[in-house]
Amino acid sequence: MAKEKPQVLKGMRDFLPQQMIARNYVIGVARRVFESFGFEPLDTPSIEYAEVLMGKYGPEADRLLYSFEDRGGRRVGLRYDLTVPLARFVASHPELTRPFKRYQIGNVWRGEAPQEGRYREFTQCDVDIVGAPPPAADAEVAAVFYAVYHALGLDDVLVRLNHRQLLASAARVSGVPDPLHAAAFRGIDKLDKAPVETVKAEMAAAGIEPGSASRLLELTGLRIVGNDVSEARAYLAGDTEGLAALDEMARVIDLLDGMGVPTANYLLDLSLARGLDYYTGPIVEATLPGFRSSVGGGGRYDNLVGMFGAAPVPTVGASVGLDRIVLVLEKRGKLPAQKTVTDVLVTVFNSSMRKDSLSLAAELRQAGLMVETFLLDRGLGKQFAYADTRGIPYAIVLGPDELAEGTVSVKDLVAGDQVRLSRTEIADHVRRKKGIDG
Repeated sequence: MAKEKPQVLKGMRDFLPQQMIARNYVIGVARRVFESFGFEPLDTPSIEYAEVLMGKYGPEADRLLYSFEDRGGRRVGLRYDLTVPLARFVASHPELTRPFKRYQIGNVWRGEAPQEGRYREFTQCDVDIVGAPPPAADAEVAAVFYAVYHALGLDDVLVRLNHRQLLASAARVSGVPDPLHAAAFRGIDKLDKAPVETVKAEMAAAGIEPGSASRLLELTGLRIVGNDVSEARAYLAGDTEGLAALDEMARVIDLLDGMGVPTANYLLDLSLARGLDYYTGPIVEATLPGFRSSVGGGGRYDNLVGMFGAAPVPTVGASVGLDRIVLVLEKRGKLPAQKTVTDVLVTVFNSSMRKDSLSLAAELRQAGLMVETFLLDRGLGKQFAYADTRGIPYAIVLGPDELAEGTVSVKDLVAGDQVRLSRTEIADHVRRKKGIDG
């Protein structure tokens, strides 16, 4: 029988330990920021009934869903995002205290064409507030969004804001008929990736008049820094819903300022569309210079919970894209230079002393160090080489002389020096050295 060739599906990846250390670093930062704002952890299944997922995102997204029949004959699907499963969860738990603030970090799946920063399996880091209307909840989500990037040292992040009702108003005042609004929004959503003429051609193919398309693109070209929305107000004069949405966004921006988000890091961008159909109000997206795709996004989706037979619930959230953030941090040299989680390798002097080495390792773990013991019968030189290859910074030697004296030798594999210490001094010595080394 021929051996199977080892391979992974296109758009999906294995992660080596060093890559996972980098990913866990970003996840750790995001988790700390989320919890600092009072968000609590939640998890939902990776697989849902297909009917839970279908019809929530729009026709284009529905085509990207991984759906299949399980062994019980049920039509199921891998989750496309963490938002629709949250809405299903909220509808299933009417007893939740509201506002309900949750964060969730997990994998999602989309059958789209892989490219840089875009994969078929990827990880989202979401925050959502259930049961709170705008503007305070929307401002808080945008502030959390900014705080994650700031905590990662990405201080040039731009948080772009808009409102779905502003988009609808822009379409109306531009003369785009209501049935063609969705096509217009899809075109606007492609402006970051396609030339204006291409977008106009797509709008024309959808039935939007060239003059209406030009007026819409002129209006959505507005970029407003701060909360002076007078220019946009002039464009939307007479459209009550649009003016109300504009006032709502001015309040969101004012609250962002109150939460200390620098003005240079956000703006009201009337071209921001966000492609998913479930958004109903303020929307948000994060971009970074030199990176073509967004690095996160979200918005308000007040009708999604109601699609599961429950009463509508005002809800807003945003998702930080872990995979794209790691890619940016790697390109900018901002990831920790850490090859391993292990602090020290406890060597084994000889086979008769293995138990002594294991006992020492147990002591050091109790003292809070991350400790590995060498499992093969090899000389000390090969054990040092193993630790060096793994990136373990310290190796501990416990030989007959050290055992008799109650001491150990601690070898710094980076600096090349070695000291003799009592067993009770090891943990403090390693922690102190790690602090000095950064």
